[in-house]
Amino acid sequence: MKKVAVIILNWNGAALLRRYLPSVLENTNEALADIIVADNGSNDESRDVLAHEFPQVKTLFFEQNYGFAEGYNRAIKETGYPITILLNSDVRTLAGWLEPLVEALDDEGVGAAQPKLLKDRDDDRRAFEYAGAMGGFLDKHGYPYCRGRVFDSLEDDHGQFDAEGITPVFWASGACLAVRTEAFLSVGGLDASFFAHMEEIDLCWRLQLAGLRVIVVPGSEVFHLGGGSLPQGNARKTYLNFRNNLLMLRKNLPQKEGRRLLIVRRLLDDLAIAQTLLKGPWGDVKAIVKAHRDYRKMSRQYTTFPERNLLHATPQGRLSIVWNYYARHRKTYHQIFPPSTITSHGPETSQENQ
Repeated sequence: MKKVAVIILNWNGAALLRRYLPSVLENTNEALADIIVADNGSNDESRDVLAHEFPQVKTLFFEQNYGFAEGYNRAIKETGYPITILLNSDVRTLAGWLEPLVEALDDEGVGAAQPKLLKDRDDDRRAFEYAGAMGGFLDKHGYPYCRGRVFDSLEDDHGQFDAEGITPVFWASGACLAVRTEAFLSVGGLDASFFAHMEEIDLCWRLQLAGLRVIVVPGSEVFHLGGGSLPQGNARKTYLNFRNNLLMLRKNLPQKEGRRLLIVRRLLDDLAIAQTLLKGPWGDVKAIVKAHRDYRKMSRQYTTFPERNLLHATPQGRLSIVWNYYARHRKTYHQIFPPSTITSHGPETSQENQ
């Protein structure tokens, strides 16, 4: 068995396979890794495309769409390589993308890693990609943001984060998520209840609760189209993001602290509903309301809670990204955390708790 499985989960993505799989085949060290496409019950021509156009690729076929979370859980249990890379079907790779991630995961203290994630574009602009940019954090209310992406503000990559080298982050993107398989399985894998969206943040949180680090590796870069299955602005995506974010806070915070935070989140999400009523799209209003309703039902399945609050353990998790972005007009990570205050482990100086 080779050391690495690069697993691409596919659902009705024949066009994406034709567009992106050739770069993965060309640029992945075949002595180090096997490329495996796990088909999640597609009903398009995906299976024919794999059989006739990519016969060299290993395949797994599921009879239904299990979603991102359970689809990967099943694929990883069936393969069992020491290192697994969860790779979206709309990711383009370059030569040398794989080795830095694998080398970083040779450290047994690391549970998960991601590369530099750039937007796949038709021009020469190097813009960070929304899904994970240069590694993610959660603010004190549980809202996600990234180095290189705060809400919808995407920075161009000018090497502004490269000097920080391999850096601990709170979460790594599921668009290209490298995990030590043993660690992945030991914390229960991805939460199948999430179906899709936020499941990698939840996983990274649990890996850290287990004492493992999550890192970003700038020596590896890939290009992500984004929105290959659900584009930004889709009401289904809004629903999953809001619901799963609440579930993630419920299960990964100490019970009393989580209860207090979720009350605050209810108020903040009500403000999001009011803003959406004024600006649209109206489908998002229904999505947010439904997310809270379904959260209340689904939250009952989580009955054990950690003793440690990792959310507020770092400066990145002790401020409000909403306040900094909308009230203080700080649109980039380095505007919030100036480089002079940052070490390889994040800002050392305490930031005001806003």
